[in-house]
Amino acid sequence: MAPWPSGPLEWQIMGDDAGPKSAYELAMERLRKQDEDAGVERQVVTAAQKAAIAEIRNFYEAKLAELDVLHQGRLRSTLDHGNRAAVEEEYRRDRERLTSERDRKVERARSSNQP
Repeated sequence: MAPWPSGPLEWQIMGDDAGPKSAYELAMERLRKQDEDAGVERQVVTAAQKAAIAEIRNFYEAKLAELDVLHQGRLRSTLDHGNRAAVEEEYRRDRERLTSERDRKVERARSSNQP
């Protein structure tokens, strides 16, 4: 059995994290290293940006929920298979439009330079 370290120097040799790292921590370290090598700068999101992003996401989450409820109602009232396919296609297009709007606005809020 190995003896306990004789002083603080031996603990420092092992590094700050004495325990084993999780797979998540290892993957994040690799991604940070890849970003460094590629010259990607890490941007810190401010509290104001976080609030704006949360507001955007909440708004679009509500819009998507509303769209889903309306879609379910239309499906229940549509018996014809041809009309049903058209309703499904319209729903798919509306969902894609809303999610792309949401993502575009979130990216704009994230990249804005708010103090």
